[in-house]
Amino acid sequence: MNLAEKLRTMCMARAQDGEAFAVLTSNPRLPTQVKLDLRLVEADQVTTPDLNALASNAVDGIVFDAFGNPVEYHVLREHPGDAMLALGIQYDRVPAESVIHWFRMDRPGQVRGIPDIMPALPLFAQLRRFTLAVIAAAETAADFAGILYTDAPPGGEADAAEPFEPIELEQRALVTMPGGWKMSQLQAEQPSTTYAEFKREILNEIARCLNMPFNIAAGNSSGYNYASGRLDHQTYYKSLRVEQAHLESVVLDRVLAAWLDEAVLIPELWPEDVGPMLEWPHQWFWDGQEHVDPAKEAVAQATRLASHTTTLAYEYARQGRDWEDALRQRAKELALMRELGLTSAQALPGPMPDREPTNEDDEEEEVTNAAA
Repeated sequence: MNLAEKLRTMCMARAQDGEAFAVLTSNPRLPTQVKLDLRLVEADQVTTPDLNALASNAVDGIVFDAFGNPVEYHVLREHPGDAMLALGIQYDRVPAESVIHWFRMDRPGQVRGIPDIMPALPLFAQLRRFTLAVIAAAETAADFAGILYTDAPPGGEADAAEPFEPIELEQRALVTMPGGWKMSQLQAEQPSTTYAEFKREILNEIARCLNMPFNIAAGNSSGYNYASGRLDHQTYYKSLRVEQAHLESVVLDRVLAAWLDEAVLIPELWPEDVGPMLEWPHQWFWDGQEHVDPAKEAVAQATRLASHTTTLAYEYARQGRDWEDALRQRAKELALMRELGLTSAQALPGPMPDREPTNEDDEEEEVTNAAA
């Protein structure tokens, strides 16, 4: 069902539209026994054209029960921007059990989402205006090759010259000017010295809406050192973990429950002795963040495990891996090594040579002390 691709699209819709809608449906063309599929819906299509303004249990596109739970969603059959919409506005009433609505609630009673980038929308317009102004100034300076001017006073001794009359100049030629006149070439002074600084500040302010560091938004870390980059990324990675946890509870758990409801109907997929699915513990694994210095991270990880301040499950989850699968794979490798007459010491690489401490080590120590 291309779940990963659809999750990415839902994340983008959440950022630019404020919310993401998906309908749990059946797709007979899926090459799997379970035909569950996820059909994404534009936020503009979730609307009620004939909404009664006096209805207290409904908002645009959603109907609620007396306890505030969604009962049904109204989904237009055509997008509001499609030409087919002129033939008539028709919509389907989809039960809430089949709809996944992912948005961030910022205020009590909020039932529709607002874009994450909404506070930065005026900044995008300012950035575009400034960029276009710089380009226009540079083009204006490039449109004129030079200017004729004279130091003679008005009515002085200088040959007559028509104002604003263009003069064609031959390339790589030495030309003479009319008597009393000089030629000065225009200098393209754009972009100005404040152009890069202005763009940096605007991009930095825009990225704050997503808790994103500037170097990720700009795709440029040339102005960062190790310590500043590490501090900025800590906030960013924490916000990602919050979004992942929200996505798990709102979207992924719903998809898993719907998939199990269909899988239980297929005997070859559902053995009888597995027990009720509500008793199954489950965990979602996400890609981990790579450390800048893997050797130092490995030493820190070994120290945490030795002091019992962490667990294998947590350390493997940080890497986006299942600790049980990893240990089973490691057991298979050790068994094969014993079968082949190899020892663990032979399979390990040699000791790493000692290296002199660098400025990055000092900066990382400063970061650790600051965090403590």
